[in-house]
Amino acid sequence: MTGLRWGILATGGIAASFAADLRTAGLDLVAVGSRSQESADAFAARFGIARAHGSYEALAADPEVDIVYVATPHPLHHADARLALEHGKHVLVEKAFTLNRAEAQDLADLGREKGLLVMEAMWTRYLPHMARLREILAAGTLGEIRAVSADHTQSLPTDPAHRLNALELGGGALLDLGIYPVSFVVAVLGLPTAVTATGRLVETGADAEVATIMTHEGGAISTTLSSSRAAGPNTAVVLGTLARIEIDRVWYSPTTFRVVASDGTVLEEFDGRGEGRGMQHQALAAERFVADGSLDSDLLPVTESVAIMGLLDEIRAQIGVRYPNETD
Repeated sequence: MTGLRWGILATGGIAASFAADLRTAGLDLVAVGSRSQESADAFAARFGIARAHGSYEALAADPEVDIVYVATPHPLHHADARLALEHGKHVLVEKAFTLNRAEAQDLADLGREKGLLVMEAMWTRYLPHMARLREILAAGTLGEIRAVSADHTQSLPTDPAHRLNALELGGGALLDLGIYPVSFVVAVLGLPTAVTATGRLVETGADAEVATIMTHEGGAISTTLSSSRAAGPNTAVVLGTLARIEIDRVWYSPTTFRVVASDGTVLEEFDGRGEGRGMQHQALAAERFVADGSLDSDLLPVTESVAIMGLLDEIRAQIGVRYPNETD
């Protein structure tokens, strides 16, 4: 243990998953904050947390907290992370990082100004099977990477008032689901040099399906598909001239993959499944970045999170989605 004391801001489902994985990893979860004392108390009792705050402001001001995990809906990430940073706390901010690039850049600037860690909680990048994938790519086993494809497709609630379909809450497939495959292809191929996106909007104006075709340096191509109205395979492939990696469902969570040569020979099978949901790996990484003084992620620097939000801005512009409460 590095000695960082964690606080969780919000008490929804993703906050509960993170709290459980912090406990799995033996990390020091000391406080939770909610908009109501009742909710904070219930969450604290569930996870054995000593300090329960009935407001986000009280959590941010808690002198016993070193780092805050921001688990509110997308439109609140910017303000809630800013609140924690202004109180001198490091922040791990749920993905999608913010609503847009401008908000992301503001958090990055504030973190740099205050000498604090600002990190996007794209937990997939820190999972064991992704660490092994990076080793395989670095070794040149696949040859020249020519294409990457991934989907994140689920059958989710269709109620227009549900968070996933409400534009004022950042609803739509892109920020909730599409962020995963978009961030993945950027991790493998780098930011695109060109992007073409198409999507289908529902009655609320939110995107239910989004597909992208992107070109990357050297001419490599990526394709992504996200849907909130239809469940698909949720698999991913990295295609090289010598071999490919086939990541099984659910590719963005702890899972298995195969390295398959061009002639069909299986060169390696890897099993990255383990205890918990897997969110503890990003928390352990965040503690390392604070302990070593780097105050930035080596797997997803905050500058890359900002750039990815800019990429999502471009995708939204092409499919015709704008959030009513986003700041420019």
